[in-house]
Amino acid sequence: QVQLVESGGGLVQAGGSLRLSCAASGRTFGSTMGWFRQAPGKEREFVSSINWSGTSTDYEDPVKGRFTITRDNAKNTVYLEMSSLKPEDTAVYYCAARFQWQYEYWGQGTQVTVSS
Repeated sequence: QVQLVESGGGLVQAGGSLRLSCAASGRTFGSTMGWFRQAPGKEREFVSSINWSGTSTDYEDPVKGRFTITRDNAKNTVYLEMSSLKPEDTAVYYCAARFQWQYEYWGQGTQVTVSS
């Protein structure tokens, strides 16, 4: 079992920055961690992922060059650095963990609101 708790969301003006954190507990060794988001009236979408060693990352096209995912396995924490934020980045951001092909474990989400 893995428990995930996100933090760091909030209200920011367009062009600003935020850093989201996802604290994990339980069995995390070997996990791939991901960030997803869900805007009002839309389906949840993939944002970014990072493998256990941190050597492989992936981003959805709209956030490439603006968001950076990192992890600190000693602290069991994954981060999502978000810069040049846009109003369309407004969403609830979720952290998730997987050990095989599907994300099995999810956090409760943290709200990010970007004002124009």
